[in-house]
Amino acid sequence: MEQVAITGVGVISALGSGFDSFTEGLDTGRWVVEPAPWADPPSGRHAWISPVSSFDPARWIDERVRSGTDLFAQYALAAAAQAVQDHGADLEPERTGVVIGTTMAGAGSLVEAQRLLDTKGPQAVPRKLNIQAWPNMAAGQIALRWRLHGPLLTVSTACASGLDAIGTAAEMIESGRADVVIAGGTERGLSEVLYHSQTAYGMSGAVSDPALATMPFDRRRSGLVEGEGAAVVVLERADRARARGARVYGLLRGYASLSDGYHPSSPDPSGRWEAEAKAGRSVDARVINTSSPSGLYGNVGQANYGAAKAGIAAFTVIAATELARYGVTVNAIAPGARTRMTEDLAVLDGARADGDGFDAMAPENVSPLVVWLGGPHSAGVTGRVFNVWGGRISVAEGWRAGPGVDKGARWEVGELTEVVPGLVERAAPNANMWGEVPGA
Repeated sequence: MEQVAITGVGVISALGSGFDSFTEGLDTGRWVVEPAPWADPPSGRHAWISPVSSFDPARWIDERVRSGTDLFAQYALAAAAQAVQDHGADLEPERTGVVIGTTMAGAGSLVEAQRLLDTKGPQAVPRKLNIQAWPNMAAGQIALRWRLHGPLLTVSTACASGLDAIGTAAEMIESGRADVVIAGGTERGLSEVLYHSQTAYGMSGAVSDPALATMPFDRRRSGLVEGEGAAVVVLERADRARARGARVYGLLRGYASLSDGYHPSSPDPSGRWEAEAKAGRSVDARVINTSSPSGLYGNVGQANYGAAKAGIAAFTVIAATELARYGVTVNAIAPGARTRMTEDLAVLDGARADGDGFDAMAPENVSPLVVWLGGPHSAGVTGRVFNVWGGRISVAEGWRAGPGVDKGARWEVGELTEVVPGLVERAAPNANMWGEVPGA
């Protein structure tokens, strides 16, 4: 990964609102764990939370936006406002992206809306409930706030959401899709409904001592403590940050992510897949699409089918460019072969083999090329579409600019009668259904 710099930081947390308050709390060893409103110690129901206190959204968000956003989005907006101010430079709208991670998003708004529906009827359900609950609204509101038009993405990968958001943002910068990305995580997860679910599932234990309520990596651990807040960073190309004399908090040198495929909420105890991700082993993967001669060269009566298959060819070329940095090759085949739908067509009868002869339209003729494209020897081949039928394999060369003329100014309609027919006459004719150019 190329160097990606952190040039802005913003925090809304139980330790305070602002980076300085947060780091001071960490430095002094302060922690915030308190009884949840739904706790009932006399009955043995101990419940602990780590809430944000003294949060005033009006410091960062106007009333119109506040009324239409859940707290999870407000936390993200406030943290982003801090981070952008800390960043200290104007944002270029078309070169600035946003990636925010969240797990529960606006679940709190949904729970409250259900309570209002049950107790007061449909008229009590907030009209802005959808935009309050949608997970993408934290990232979306950030983009709206600064009128950004770069990549916009919401990541929801449970406890890894914030880290995956930052890693994905760094890859956007590395790939050249953005120069700056606002990234981080946000959560408003405090809910009695979630508490009861987590307790029933064994995710939370009924301990009476708040100091023992959450102890990650400890044999005495008893579960988790729900917290809330947001942390947002501004990532920037390191060379750009240095050129403008920005304060650089740190550099992101790498990122990896994969799934244990083990359990909904527990990691694989062997640690095997975590080790694989950390090792950064190279990927050697293949995508093989199926286009068609109709999509590449056109065939009468197949306009819809041909358009769809032409789209697959274009997708192959574009995806090959986009996935190259991940070690993935993308190619396509345009096969000519008999299928169950076409086995009775007279046009294919002439290709049938007699006795032990070669059947040029047998579908198994296509298989060797597919196997080769999926194997290790095709690693250097990507973004190509192959014609294959019978014993013939060829590379489709695709659309390319042919004869042309440049006036250096806007053309008048009347001038084109003297120009376009001549260009067409000089151009090669379109290929036939089999990709062959007449007279070539």
